Amino acid sequence: MTGLTRRGLLEAGGSAALAAGISGEARAVSVGAAGSAPTRFPWRRGLDGQRIADLGDGTFLNPILSGDHPDPAILKDGPDYYMTFSSFDSYPGLLIWHSRDLVNWRPLKAALHRNIGAVWAVSLAKHGSRYYLYIPVKSTPNSIYVIWADHIEGPWSDPIDLEMHDHIDPCHVEGEDGTRWLFLSGGDRVRLSADGLSKAGPVEHVYDPWHYPSDWIVEGFSPEGPKVFRRGDYFYLVTAVGGTAGPPTGHMVIAARSRSIDGPWENCPHNPIVRTTSVDERWWSRGHASLFEAPDGAWWSVYHGYENGYYTLGRQALLDPVTWDADGWFHMTGGDLSRPIAKPKGGTALTHGQKLSDDFARLELGTKWNFFKPGPQEAQRASVSGNALHLAASGTAPHDSSPLLLLAGDQAYRFECDIEIDPGTTAGLLLYYDEKLYAGLGFNKEHFVTHQYGMERGKPRNPFGQSMRMRVTNDRHIVWYDMSGDGGKSWSRFDRGMEVSGYHHNVRNGFLMLRPGLYAAGQGGARFRNFHFEAL
Repeated sequence: MTGLTRRGLLEAGGSAALAAGISGEARAVSVGAAGSAPTRFPWRRGLDGQRIADLGDGTFLNPILSGDHPDPAILKDGPDYYMTFSSFDSYPGLLIWHSRDLVNWRPLKAALHRNIGAVWAVSLAKHGSRYYLYIPVKSTPNSIYVIWADHIEGPWSDPIDLEMHDHIDPCHVEGEDGTRWLFLSGGDRVRLSADGLSKAGPVEHVYDPWHYPSDWIVEGFSPEGPKVFRRGDYFYLVTAVGGTAGPPTGHMVIAARSRSIDGPWENCPHNPIVRTTSVDERWWSRGHASLFEAPDGAWWSVYHGYENGYYTLGRQALLDPVTWDADGWFHMTGGDLSRPIAKPKGGTALTHGQKLSDDFARLELGTKWNFFKPGPQEAQRASVSGNALHLAASGTAPHDSSPLLLLAGDQAYRFECDIEIDPGTTAGLLLYYDEKLYAGLGFNKEHFVTHQYGMERGKPRNPFGQSMRMRVTNDRHIVWYDMSGDGGKSWSRFDRGMEVSGYHHNVRNGFLMLRPGLYAAGQGGARFRNFHFEAL
């Protein structure tokens, strides 16, 4: 039995499905699109029961990093690989991940600690002995910033504005003559100063990307996410076209090459290199690819894609093997990535991922918890003491309280926490997409507050007063809440559940993911203890 249908789950009720022994692993790889078939390959389970790619038998099953890890920027630095992703409005941002085998990744530290706007696809580079992050920011006005560090774990510099408005998705590359460049979306580039911290010339157009046939179903042309690397006699320019958040067949990977960083660029005769061609595939909208060498010298690519049926998990990081033909062009060989693939050879596996459960012995801002759209002093709202997270209240509801959020990458999970509030405080647990779209349950001294679709709805009486243990279950988009007045010994079901699969499509951009989180609004503050996360 591969799992209940959505209709069956709704009829049986989420708790009945769990009681029937339908384990998270048994149903972990079912997909949600009409007409699609569930794969037969389950993931292994790691910290907190979270799925991990490494199957322990010399193979792996994508994603290598589950949950919202879009626009991967990867750097090979000797035997070490570092990767970071778009962090959008989450701060601290640009958490850097470390691997030595390309399949198992551990978090290091966040590189960006100042809110400069929504952070989009970045470039992570090393020049000489110094590390650089080139950061496109959606703000007023849009611009590209740079930060640098002498060690990958920092400290990183304050952001420097390169004053490059209306350009996104930079990629740092060194030319054959030692000049430094940023390639930009749309086929543009700009020269950098020798230290990489300022422009050394105007933006210029140097490349007209390959265009797909006119009858393909795409979101729009949107050439973006250029990634430039050198192999042998050629520079290769890898670009995403077709749009990111539209039809699943839209986003794709194309390539071009040149013997000089100055061009001319020759489009690959095999374009597109990778593309989702059917809604029955496991991974949709695959694109924004980077190529690099594995420890044994073989070539691989990392890019992002949406999991069929789970747009609410955002764009996840996928690893695809690469081969080279006699003409010097590369090919992706993983197919639709729904099956196990032989791991890259020659590397050393690290412990993958991180625990999301938290005893609040220390405050893990940036590595685990992130504020959403924080103000300049937001970090001062949070502190830990006595194994409790103390969160000062802010705003009136989740939409203006800058909640603390986690990134959870499983199709089903639950999280729970002891919550104690001050008079005048409303606090609770959330599934948060953005300030316009969230779900959850909060409470003040007298009433519960139901959060549905970014609004505060029903407010039934609260019999527990100023402290309780609260639990949220998200079982493949079916969400329900339980409360306990005795620390979790006995539970009562809150009478308002909901279905959240449509959250991704109810917002304009559709780029984010539904994240577990906690909030405190009003006056005073709240204490959170014994936060427990469990993938189902």
